[in-house]
Amino acid sequence: MKMVLSQRQREELNQAIADYLGSNGYTDALEAFRKEADISNEVERKYGGLLEKKWTSVIRLQKKVMELEAKLSEIEKETLDGAPTKSKRTPGEWIPRPPEKFTLTGHRATVTRVVFHPVFSLMVSASEDATIKVWDFETGEYERTLKGHTDSVQDIAFDAQGKLMASCSADVSIKLWDFQQTYECVKTMHGHDHNVSSVAFVPAGDFVLSASRDRTIKMWEVATGYCVKTYSGHRDWVRMVRVYVDGSLFATCSNDHTVRVWMTGSKDCKAELREHEHTVECIAWAPESASAVINEAAGADNKKGAHQGPFLASGSRDKTICVWDINSGLCLFTLTGHDNWVRGLIFHPGGKYLISASDDRTIRVWDLRNKRCMKTLYAHQHFCTSVDFHRTHPYVISGSVDQTVKVWECR
Repeated sequence: MKMVLSQRQREELNQAIADYLGSNGYTDALEAFRKEADISNEVERKYGGLLEKKWTSVIRLQKKVMELEAKLSEIEKETLDGAPTKSKRTPGEWIPRPPEKFTLTGHRATVTRVVFHPVFSLMVSASEDATIKVWDFETGEYERTLKGHTDSVQDIAFDAQGKLMASCSADVSIKLWDFQQTYECVKTMHGHDHNVSSVAFVPAGDFVLSASRDRTIKMWEVATGYCVKTYSGHRDWVRMVRVYVDGSLFATCSNDHTVRVWMTGSKDCKAELREHEHTVECIAWAPESASAVINEAAGADNKKGAHQGPFLASGSRDKTICVWDINSGLCLFTLTGHDNWVRGLIFHPGGKYLISASDDRTIRVWDLRNKRCMKTLYAHQHFCTSVDFHRTHPYVISGSVDQTVKVWECR
């Protein structure tokens, strides 16, 4: 097959070939080529190394084309499978599937956290641009922006009814926002000496816990805004705090490579979990529905219910996810597959799966029973920072350094 090149392209190609022959010392071939192609003795400088450059960029493009083709065929398969087999899957087995339903833009910096509202069809995103944005996840519409923090907003959390939202920031403050009517900031709490990285409500809603780079966790009374307890023990930045469903325990993770479990009522640390080899970025409590599956994965005999739980998952910069039995303090199993830091974790409400977000730009769905990754979503253009799974609706949301929030439908 003869390629059709324009006169100019042909001349450029000839010059590039002449440069290649010359620079590699093929003098006889160069002489013959010059005569036949009628090229003057001097090859212009702009053709230096051009042939090699084109050659390598073609290979790069080929690789990219193959990646995109693989992605496309996966999405085509999804669309085909998604329809007829949807009826065969129960909500407990629905998982997020590409392509995303919405890509929400508006933040002017990294999105640090995404959280579903517990009652309304709203979701909230926090960003390094110091704002919090509220969106409708069913329509993809932007609702409003909450301003008040003066530095990166690191985490957000709702009370059980979704009437109050807590946020924390690198501006060392924690704020409470009215989510019933005004969407105004109703309280600002100060007490940490450094960046506040995480917040969580105690289930009854009367206290908020905060974790900070000052190595402490503090408990605040919602009614007064007073700090009523300080928990110390971590030896470095405390990255995240998450409360167990009955409020009796909470867990924290830190740059000191450990996860700690604390008794909420006292200041005692119940367990220190060590398995990770790097900063532990995120933690998630397993729902009751996951207990049997986790026992099975751990190789325990379910009739005895060997591991009572509660169970906790932790994700780390060592690229692994550990699943722990809090009572024994044992790591039951480790999930490996991410190619970069694990930044976000959330259990599927049905208990069979764990969803993770990572700096490798993917969201992964882990089949807990078989301890393997069963689905990889190439979710964002940059690091994925956060992921949340709606408790009752078939939606997953993700946030990224690419400044977008994505809504994924599950089926």
